[in-house]
Amino acid sequence: MPRNVFVIGPDAFNQARLEALSASGDIRFHPLLAYQDVRGDAYPLEELIDRAERQLRDFPGSVDALVGFWDFPVSDMVPILCRRLGLRGPSLEAVVKCEDKYWSRLEQRKVVADCVPRFCRFDPFAGNVRAQVDLEYPFWIKPVKAWRSQLGFRVRDDDELRVALEVVGERIGRFAEPFNRLLGMLDLPEGIPADEGRYCVAEEIIGGRQCTLEGFALDGEVEVYGIVDSVRFANETTFARYQYPSDLPADIQARMIEKARPLVTFLGLDNTTFNIEFYYDEKRDRTWLLEINPRISQSHSDLFDKVDGYSNLRVLVDVALGERPRHTPGGGAFRYAAKHFLRHFEDARVRAVPGEEDIRSLREEVPDVLVEIHVRPGMRLSELPDQDSYSYELGYLFVGAEDPRQLLERIRRCEELLPFALEPVG
Repeated sequence: MPRNVFVIGPDAFNQARLEALSASGDIRFHPLLAYQDVRGDAYPLEELIDRAERQLRDFPGSVDALVGFWDFPVSDMVPILCRRLGLRGPSLEAVVKCEDKYWSRLEQRKVVADCVPRFCRFDPFAGNVRAQVDLEYPFWIKPVKAWRSQLGFRVRDDDELRVALEVVGERIGRFAEPFNRLLGMLDLPEGIPADEGRYCVAEEIIGGRQCTLEGFALDGEVEVYGIVDSVRFANETTFARYQYPSDLPADIQARMIEKARPLVTFLGLDNTTFNIEFYYDEKRDRTWLLEINPRISQSHSDLFDKVDGYSNLRVLVDVALGERPRHTPGGGAFRYAAKHFLRHFEDARVRAVPGEEDIRSLREEVPDVLVEIHVRPGMRLSELPDQDSYSYELGYLFVGAEDPRQLLERIRRCEELLPFALEPVG
């Protein structure tokens, strides 16, 4: 009899990939709430949890596992619902320790202090923000809780700080209010206030070659099964592509894994997947920890599928079912794969986007390429939700190749063949 796995708020792209996993008939996937419910402009956390619990309890069959691959509120709903239903999953405290950027830095410093940049917390609504930040320019500011680089700003002087704080002050409530309600479900340690979500962190600038470790913790055992390079544009803030496998030297990858394992254990993460972002500063031979996320990166799923023949969505499901993932490298159709961001760096109005025939023609020339389009004719790019502070995503490309050079050639060819038309706005 197939096991029933519920997925919180799946989108069409990932739902299709999950259904491919169920082809053997041993697993049946069920959407739990709609994508729009958990990725909208507002996050009625308690209402979402209650609705999800009712759906699970009303299900006539067995509920064998519950998974999610989005950030807040999905990442936090998973442990709450797993505890209520008696399912395998991480603890809420461990998840929040990862997601609260200030609390997480405090915990990281106890285990891997040599990888943690200087940081401090500040109140963005106070009149003396600069006096609260004991770092010299330039530095990053970001909310204690946000995702996808939203409201993150690299500031170089007082003027840039003032402009960034104006934007933060206008928009931080979207994250802060529901996150503070979530914190109310925990016994917080000294130094973490109940309204923590309204604060920001400032961090010294770190840099180098960025990558992400994908792994899982199962019954106390921690394993990293893949490392993905994160390649940025020249502005050093915006992602150009994710590329797998990493081209970092093997000894540097091993160093990062050695840092990751004790950190995951110390945070109390167990029976969950995770991804940890690092930088390697080649000039100083220094490894920096950027952040830890208590979930897979669904952006990497097709990369693992193309290269290993075993996506991290499958790892997610295995762990939720209490089974050790059978992931082995190199079993896919390609040696390298990338998720490439189709970006524009100024607001514009969309006049035309690639159609189905354009994408069919592209797939005839570039094997197994996948295309996601996020814009539609007539819209302004500034209408797109959940963008970083410096660019707009027109869409994604998922491309496989035999080597990095061929990968870049195929990405360039895809961009040539996809007919976006944009016009400036006044």
